[in-house]
Amino acid sequence: MALQGPIPVTFDMVFPHGCYIVGEVEPVKDFDASTNGRFVQARDKQTSELVWQVSVMDADPTVKAAQKTVSVKILSPVQPVAPAPMPGLPFTPVEFNHVTATPYVNGSGRLAYSIKVREMRAPRTAGPGKPAPVAKDAA
Repeated sequence: MALQGPIPVTFDMVFPHGCYIVGEVEPVKDFDASTNGRFVQARDKQTSELVWQVSVMDADPTVKAAQKTVSVKILSPVQPVAPAPMPGLPFTPVEFNHVTATPYVNGSGRLAYSIKVREMRAPRTAGPGKPAPVAKDAA
């Protein structure tokens, strides 16, 4: 089978309504290498990059409340910096680049996905599926 490992997807496929940061960017612990109070940060098995994580809330209104918050893993040699908060919003909107999804069966026997990304940034104002700014006539 040609599909092996993480499956490349777009941000809009995973979060068609966008998403918002609801936690801090934190290093992911390597539970096998960490011992006796010594923290060792996890590295991605395919790329050997350091793994960070941030909790985000899916803005899709049809998603059940218990499934709205997900952890996104970020592969980066340095700690990623979240976009600046937007005035008037309780949460910071965010987009991700170079997104992959890895399916797995969770503890309750349901299909779930591990989402990994390479870049976190402020949302773009225009692009596929999003309205472009309207130019004003100079009459």
